[in-house]
Amino acid sequence: MRVSVPATSANLGPGFDTLGLAIAMKNQVVIKPSKFHSVSLRGEGSNNPALKDNNMFISIFNDFYHNLTHKKRNFRFEFQNEVPLSRGLGSSSAVIVSAIASAYAIEGIKLEKQKLLNLALAYENHPDNITPAVMGGFNVATVQDNEVRFLNKSIPKVLKAVVVIPNRPISTQLSRKALPYKYSKEDVIYNISHSSLLTAAFMSENWDMLKCASQDMIHQKYRMKHMPELFDVQKTALSNGSLMSTLSGSGSTLFSVAYVDDSRKLEKALKQKFPHFKVFTCDFDNVGVRIDL
Repeated sequence: MRVSVPATSANLGPGFDTLGLAIAMKNQVVIKPSKFHSVSLRGEGSNNPALKDNNMFISIFNDFYHNLTHKKRNFRFEFQNEVPLSRGLGSSSAVIVSAIASAYAIEGIKLEKQKLLNLALAYENHPDNITPAVMGGFNVATVQDNEVRFLNKSIPKVLKAVVVIPNRPISTQLSRKALPYKYSKEDVIYNISHSSLLTAAFMSENWDMLKCASQDMIHQKYRMKHMPELFDVQKTALSNGSLMSTLSGSGSTLFSVAYVDDSRKLEKALKQKFPHFKVFTCDFDNVGVRIDL
């Protein structure tokens, strides 16, 4: 059985803890019954042996598998990770979603995506991360009465994601601490209006509205101070064809949307100016978690 989950970009501009989308980079795991427990890890994180021994995926998988079956079985887990760790691209959400989905699927137990989302809330309480990991596409999401409520929209092929991954992380904890304790009424209204406009722009496919609608006053400028080069990355992106350019999650990745025809020029400009950062173009993912038995 193979389970794959896409990377995500959450906190989109003004959509703090609300708006997120899925990018076609995937973490995959193949699970096979085995006489002995064993783990192999390739790709992102493979240079860290501790991830094999202290693996969040296996811990969550075992908890759900035992609760569902009351059985103890050994498996071989083969991980192939494309989503970088601690760069704001949803690596934790990918682990959580794939572990829960795997525990159900390996026994042939049906699990609706809505239930998967609600189960994942116990480990990740930010719906803008887990919803695109499960559903794919663009998502506006909230939590109401301990359930994820969301609306989803597929992202058309005319758009590409251009991703800039810096050579060092921004601590999620430090990034949260950088935020003000209080906000002015003006800043709150600014973000509500822009978040609403950004949602409407995605839902109506009004792509020329993205640059205005993706402006933010409550989190990006505070977090990006931990890595000031990101302001220049964002400015360069918006000057070279990006329709919107926002901090991905809590950083340090900077995420842009561009028309297909503009994405090559944008990628080239970013690579030339930031040669020490990883820059690439990829599609969006409109499927979310996928299980192949």
